[in-house]
Amino acid sequence: MPFPDIDPVAIAIGPLVIRWYALAFIFGLLAGWWYIGRLLRQPPHIMTRAQLSDFFTWAIIGVIAGGRLGYVSFYQTGYYLDNPLEVFFVWQGGMSFHGGLIGVVVATVWFARRRKIPMFALGDLVACAAPIGLLLGRLANFINGELYGRVSDVSWAVVFPGGGDLPRHPSQLYEAALEGVVLFLVMFALVRFTKVRTRPGLLMGIFMIGYGVARIIVEFFREPDVQIGFLVNGTTLGQWLSVPLLVAGIYFIYRASSHAPLDRRPSPTPAGE
Repeated sequence: MPFPDIDPVAIAIGPLVIRWYALAFIFGLLAGWWYIGRLLRQPPHIMTRAQLSDFFTWAIIGVIAGGRLGYVSFYQTGYYLDNPLEVFFVWQGGMSFHGGLIGVVVATVWFARRRKIPMFALGDLVACAAPIGLLLGRLANFINGELYGRVSDVSWAVVFPGGGDLPRHPSQLYEAALEGVVLFLVMFALVRFTKVRTRPGLLMGIFMIGYGVARIIVEFFREPDVQIGFLVNGTTLGQWLSVPLLVAGIYFIYRASSHAPLDRRPSPTPAGE
């Protein structure tokens, strides 16, 4: 299949250029903010809408700073050691999901402790919204013709502009489907039809395991970064970075399952008694 002729630039007004990836980032955050706001209408009510808006400011900083530093540290360490100022050139591209996740975790912990909000319950809300951003981000990767898959002869393989003359797996779409659509529907169903939110941290654990498994699977079809290539036994860096997520996910699920649900815990003793 030929690559769809989609201009990576979505909007161009004079010198102002807005790319699809930037729009995906913006709309992913807005949709996540809206969706968490909807979830806050149901118990447990852990924060106000004003606090949610304040939190998203810190979440944006965490995503950008963590995503960029993660890419620099995990994928292009040598280059940025030789060109340290380019670490700040985020408009040139280069973001890491695993780094962005670390950044959001730091922002969540900091905000929850500062505002005295239940940290694991807040993390659950972020985990529910994360697949929305992943879906839009992977679609933007496809439009940009980046992070494409390995050479393949399947009927839906695509000839990417930067991938040579051979057709390749559209691995960006695989990730959009698994990390975005499937993971969102799983999280949505759990929130809608179970009492999963009464066990803080459980949704975080499910998200981490779901993303880790999806990323490991898709990495078998995705072309590894040229500057890194394959690692031991044909594995990739993306797969190895996903292993800690699986471990953390198992821990969070175990922790949530070993604590009494929120609606079964005794109420605090009133002051003065």
